[in-house]
Amino acid sequence: MKVLLRAIYPYIYLCLFLTIPFDNYVRVFPNILMAALVLIFPFVVDRSDWKKMHRGPVVAFLVFILYIGLNAFFQGRFEEDFVIFKKIALAFGLAILYLPVQDRRKISMAIIFSSLAAIVFSIIKIIIIINVSEVIALGYSREVIEALLIDRLYLGLLSVLSILISYQSISRKYHPNNQYHLINIIINVLFTFLMVSKVAIIVLAILFLLRLLYSSKIIVRISAAVIAVFCVVILFTAIRNLERTESPLAGRSNAEQTFLMNTLTWELRTTVWRCGVSVSKKEGLIVEGLGFEGTRDSLLECYANKIEDDWKRNRFVSMGYNSHNQFIDLYLMYGIVALVLFVVFLLVTLVRNRKHYFTIALLVTLISYALVENVFHRQIGAYYVGFILIVLLSRNFQGQMNELKED
Repeated sequence: MKVLLRAIYPYIYLCLFLTIPFDNYVRVFPNILMAALVLIFPFVVDRSDWKKMHRGPVVAFLVFILYIGLNAFFQGRFEEDFVIFKKIALAFGLAILYLPVQDRRKISMAIIFSSLAAIVFSIIKIIIIINVSEVIALGYSREVIEALLIDRLYLGLLSVLSILISYQSISRKYHPNNQYHLINIIINVLFTFLMVSKVAIIVLAILFLLRLLYSSKIIVRISAAVIAVFCVVILFTAIRNLERTESPLAGRSNAEQTFLMNTLTWELRTTVWRCGVSVSKKEGLIVEGLGFEGTRDSLLECYANKIEDDWKRNRFVSMGYNSHNQFIDLYLMYGIVALVLFVVFLLVTLVRNRKHYFTIALLVTLISYALVENVFHRQIGAYYVGFILIVLLSRNFQGQMNELKED
């Protein structure tokens, strides 16, 4: 019986990641597959499997989770904070449930095939929309954005993960699968630009520069460092100029404003970030945390008092936007200790895997998306953070994937 369970366990894991992008259509399937993994896990895991985990990063993340749970419990708000705690636990749980899986290729191919399936699904819907619409603007069109299988931010994240896996799977020597991985990279890059996923495009640019820094040639590393510094200067200059520019919402109809508020995410995020900083200044050094409801109420109060434009203020209050930054969110919800523990986990993982491009690239991807999104506020975010944790915490997955590529 155990042999049979160990044989089917990896395929259940594969099916889980294949169905994640279709969560809005078959939401029950991921939950059923997760339940199956949890039930089978005790019967297929061996004592030797636990040795596959990197002790330092695992301990750091486990301490982070335990602190959040104990913080919420002793502050008497565990029930209200459980909505976030369970998603953080889900991400860590995926890394633990991966232990009995021996072949990393199954989950790698699941990410690749799920990204391609999401792309095909989205393109078919976009083609249908183009056929029934006389004029359509790809990327910024409301219809195109709504045609995407999942939110543009997470579809971009899935494409980034798929690109990284295919890049690292390409062998230096000839292999018949190399061409397929190259095709997958091209498709995902083109689709990322097609849907204008700004975050994904920026992350891919950062990962490209990071890859240059791992080159064996000094001139390439120096060039990458110079380009990186130049890009940072350009970025901060652009931010300063945008803050002085009149809001793009001014003088537009409510329908146009609704669409712009959903697509011009820069203004949305800068507004909620300012309110997050404002709340932290008002509260002083936050040690115990405000909790889920306390953070939400404080941000809503800031929107109501700080936003001058009536339509924009009503929009933010009615939508109840969160902080759109996982670091700010952890600080407001659970206090400075939780934020420090999360940063310690990132630093421990960075030091442990600093020589391996693939692992560091995934760590950079996690940090990048955490800077612009509360990745633990949505189940799909927790799933993809869980995949990243599998790579960061598991020796079994890294193996050949983490070999340093040299020019």
